[in-house]
Amino acid sequence: MGTVVDAADKEANGSSHVNKKVKVVFVLGGPGSGKGTQCANIVKHFGYSHLSAGDLLRAERDSGSENGTMIKNMIKEGKIVPSEVTVKLLQRAMEEDGNDKFLIDGFPRDEENRIAFESATGIEPEFVLFFDCPEEEMEKRILNRNQNRDDDNIETIRKRFKVYMESSLPIIEYYNSKGKVRKIDAAKPVDQVFEAVKEVFTSSEDKVAA
Repeated sequence: MGTVVDAADKEANGSSHVNKKVKVVFVLGGPGSGKGTQCANIVKHFGYSHLSAGDLLRAERDSGSENGTMIKNMIKEGKIVPSEVTVKLLQRAMEEDGNDKFLIDGFPRDEENRIAFESATGIEPEFVLFFDCPEEEMEKRILNRNQNRDDDNIETIRKRFKVYMESSLPIIEYYNSKGKVRKIDAAKPVDQVFEAVKEVFTSSEDKVAA
């Protein structure tokens, strides 16, 4: 739990946003782990808002803003967008949305993201939903669903897995040491995966009610 505060926005608008308690769940899983499908189910059943860090960056990139041009250039050069930029986009999206429960999908990507988010927002995630899926299964799913996409060849997919494993595993280990990781076996059929997800969210909501 924490509050969403954005000093820059306060100055720009000349007024302070109403700070309210918000609940954040980070959603992590490799490409093809099925987290997008499950996020849609969680939104429908539990009333969360779904924010994808990647979608927000792409939208900003295409907006023509000064920030967007910088993001576009960094992506083109294969560089990682600074954590502050991603965190600012997430903060803005949370404030504009007005909900008090958020799934943040595909974030944090690395330790720097995690530290930047916690220091900027004062929010620690309620828990981290980790979709654990064997690499072979994720590879099979991506190849099946994207038969017409050139960028989803085996080499590219394996590079994506490598980057994901190297950057995300330290995040999962960090939150695991704090007892915050809820691991889901994502190799099972979609319906069975959602049954496991429902148990996690139901017990979380029960705790809050208690």
